[in-house]
Amino acid sequence: MGGGPYKRKKYHHGDTHLKKGWRTKRRTKDLDEIDCDLAEGKVETLLKQDVDFDKPGLAQFYCVHCAKHFIDGEAFKTHVKGKPHKRRMHALKTEPYTVEESLRAAGMGSWVQPKKRKMETLVPDAVNKGESLADVKKRAKLDSEETK
Repeated sequence: MGGGPYKRKKYHHGDTHLKKGWRTKRRTKDLDEIDCDLAEGKVETLLKQDVDFDKPGLAQFYCVHCAKHFIDGEAFKTHVKGKPHKRRMHALKTEPYTVEESLRAAGMGSWVQPKKRKMETLVPDAVNKGESLADVKKRAKLDSEETK
């Protein structure tokens, strides 16, 4: 009736050389790196970046919490409403893992519960002003003419 035990088919047997590419394809910054970006002084520079023609949206629509560039303000706004951004915001509410905490976990000190902090979405200047990609390009062109 049965025909023996089920034998798994090995369709991806020879794909071991591709595994690293699959794991790192859409890799973004880790939470501790983003926490460093949220420090005073650095977050302002990330929200007010210079126009960079190599980055999406000329680097004017950047989500600091997710470390992603977006093509325009509408894409940024829909990202903020989405689940991946909300998950990242929830993960950033707890303080990042530190060396002191690892020492406490190893038995060198008493355990302290990680603190929760209030996290709000930081919006770039271009989104606050309601600029479109065409407006950003026009502003970049005017800025380049002024510097000449």
